[in-house]
Amino acid sequence: MDNYAIMVSTDKGVHHFEVGEYVHHDDTKCKYKVFENGVMIASFEPDHHDFLHICQNPGEVNEEILHLLADQIEKHHPQGKFDNPQKHIL
Repeated sequence: MDNYAIMVSTDKGVHHFEVGEYVHHDDTKCKYKVFENGVMIASFEPDHHDFLHICQNPGEVNEEILHLLADQIEKHHPQGKFDNPQKHIL
């Protein structure tokens, strides 16, 4: 999948990010990496309910912004659609 842009607005301004999805990730790596100006600033991993959790925060991004980012990524991939068909097989 190609990277896509996400914009997050806070009372301090608008932040522009690029999100890369790593479909062939394993449990030791983060699935979604977030970049700002070409530098990875954070990454996220979906749990077994498909809610995103902070995996890494090397950019020391404010937690409020990270939660807004997670919400936007989840909207881009509706719940249950994180491209892992094996986990939905009973």
